[in-house]
Amino acid sequence: MIRSILYATDLGLYAPYVLQHALAMARSFKASLHVVHVVEPMGLFAESVLQTYVDEARLKELRSTGLETVMSNIELRVLEGFRDELGDNHDDVELIGSVSVLRGDPPISILEHAQKLAVDLLVVGSHSHGAALEVPMGRTAARLLQLCDVPVYLVPMLQHRSRHD
Repeated sequence: MIRSILYATDLGLYAPYVLQHALAMARSFKASLHVVHVVEPMGLFAESVLQTYVDEARLKELRSTGLETVMSNIELRVLEGFRDELGDNHDDVELIGSVSVLRGDPPISILEHAQKLAVDLLVVGSHSHGAALEVPMGRTAARLLQLCDVPVYLVPMLQHRSRHD
């Protein structure tokens, strides 16, 4: 029985398409839908650029409070984006039980969140918005399929269908 679904999104070009699949699954199973987006940690280059232009005290402040503010703003924008995408269909918005924005390695963070929520199904897109057509599956999707202990509903991206038409 599927009572709880986690939709992992990269917020890319095809996210609304994958969201429609997640919502359809939630509707058909009468399940709650949770949404997660993972932000990768800042790379060494970005860190060094910040150190060049921001003093140590401000950098420390940004790391402690600024990041939390940014993450909560992303959560709000994700939920607002879903409301805009779904328009007047308030029933679909009501299916979304939670929206979380996490920091970390996407596949690991998604798996940990799925375990924390004890979901019964994970919904993901096969590729990120920037993936090349020759790549059969994105890194995050591949890792989730390898490591997930609940069923994974993998949504193929539209860009790959048009190649054969």
